[in-house]
Amino acid sequence: MEDFILREIDRLGEMLVMIARKLGLLDGGTPDFTLTDVKDEFGKASLPFDLDTVLQQENPVWYLVETEGLSDPALESFIEILFHSDLDEDKKAALLADALAYLDGKGHFSIRLHSLVSS
Repeated sequence: MEDFILREIDRLGEMLVMIARKLGLLDGGTPDFTLTDVKDEFGKASLPFDLDTVLQQENPVWYLVETEGLSDPALESFIEILFHSDLDEDKKAALLADALAYLDGKGHFSIRLHSLVSS
């Protein structure tokens, strides 16, 4: 129960930061990355998948969760990082929409990813 409460407190904190940014009360945000930066960081973290392989999939979100076993929070982080990269805008929008459809379908409302929709 304590873990659940701590996770909910974290989620509320994330939501408040997103609201503050939208209202212009908080400057700064997630830094922009190039895909090369993202690949380098994934390599340093020894993630078990190759970013190019993921992006070449017909449905990268399903590939990540079904084949690679990515958790919901990891999927959120992955999509958020890619959203702030120099990836093609259409690809970003498609990945975001797929991730939201997947997470919402599971009943996992992602404040982080929904806040990117109107960005």
